[in-house]
Amino acid sequence: MPFTANRDFKASPRLVVKSEGVYLWNHEGGRLIDGSSSLFNVACGHGRKEIAEAVSQQLHECDYSPSFQMGHPWSFELAQKVTRLTPDEINHVFFTNSGSESIDTALKMAMAYHRARGDGQRLRFVSRERAYHGVNMGGVSLAGMVKNRETFQAVLPNVVHMRHTWLDANRYQWGQGEHGADLAEDLQRAVDTYGGTTIAACFVEPIAGSTGCLVPPKGYLERLREICDANGILLVFDEVITGFGRLGKPFAAQAFGVTPDIMTMAKAITNGAQPMGAVAVKDSLYETITEAAPEDAIEFFHGYTYSGHPAACAAGIATMDIYEREGLFDRAAKLAPYFEEKMMGLKDIDAITDIRGYGLMSAFDIKGDGNAMQKIFFKNGLHVKFTGNAGIVAPPLVVEEAQIDDLVAVIRKCLTEN
Repeated sequence: MPFTANRDFKASPRLVVKSEGVYLWNHEGGRLIDGSSSLFNVACGHGRKEIAEAVSQQLHECDYSPSFQMGHPWSFELAQKVTRLTPDEINHVFFTNSGSESIDTALKMAMAYHRARGDGQRLRFVSRERAYHGVNMGGVSLAGMVKNRETFQAVLPNVVHMRHTWLDANRYQWGQGEHGADLAEDLQRAVDTYGGTTIAACFVEPIAGSTGCLVPPKGYLERLREICDANGILLVFDEVITGFGRLGKPFAAQAFGVTPDIMTMAKAITNGAQPMGAVAVKDSLYETITEAAPEDAIEFFHGYTYSGHPAACAAGIATMDIYEREGLFDRAAKLAPYFEEKMMGLKDIDAITDIRGYGLMSAFDIKGDGNAMQKIFFKNGLHVKFTGNAGIVAPPLVVEEAQIDDLVAVIRKCLTEN
């Protein structure tokens, strides 16, 4: 089982057999609040019949179409819907099957772009400590979480890691901290050490998600953008978790007012109903790669058998329609202050050492074992994703205030009684 203590699971299985709205049901009939939108992918809530019906209809009409040298209309329709949400300069999309594949695709796009410009020597990448960029070897190479890479040493060379952005001075700070903008100078140090003309791209999660919701300090992302622009380096935002309304805007790029050159996404693009990821790029990047190739030649030698699968596209189209029809991004923005109030209200609990967040995304650090606490939460009717000692709370965008109250009450109960 993925990212699971298999022997422990066999001894004490935790099975989900039903899901609806913001709730999951376990194999013993108990109901759980889905406090992390499962794995941050079920933004519209579970059991959306519109998505299920769209997928069923698509499978009956056209269950599969080859993705090499052919296409189908639904991938173009979904791409148009996605690019209505991305920043104005970003209007081209390449579909994958996961966030991990999106990261490896973005790595290849960066190399292809610089090669097309005659800068093929740019083969170095900059990432960050505590970063999570999926589990394919490109993403593992960028990873800054030791458990995700210590067993897998055959990674890409020439990856430099900046420091992470968690600071004691920003402890119990909701939103962007006042301290830490200078940490972006780590990118400038990489430029000064290795030469800016050797660096292809800088990869960052706008909010480092899987490691525990590390919100960027004020001015940090802006400074990364400045350094990239000054040195011809591509800025890549991994928006797999932050995308599609989590921060009250379509993407973190809009929430923080910083536009990257490449955006990776997945998870909430289909509300978790079908596997899918995507990479969205600036027009200039797309045009540089495609125009450098001879006429009628394949411009980008990359792709997957299931890139833009018709059923996944149907799920994505239905999901985009739900976001628009129900105004879920605006709903998340309006609900965020209440969520902040309730999460920050937990700061009196002795077991908690920090709380932070932005929009409908938060994390709390505990003194004890996160894996053990996740199991205690499960027994008490709550699913919260833990990474190490950080519990990450990110409920579906359809959550109600009363359900936030219930969620927070379970956290308080479990942390004070165990």
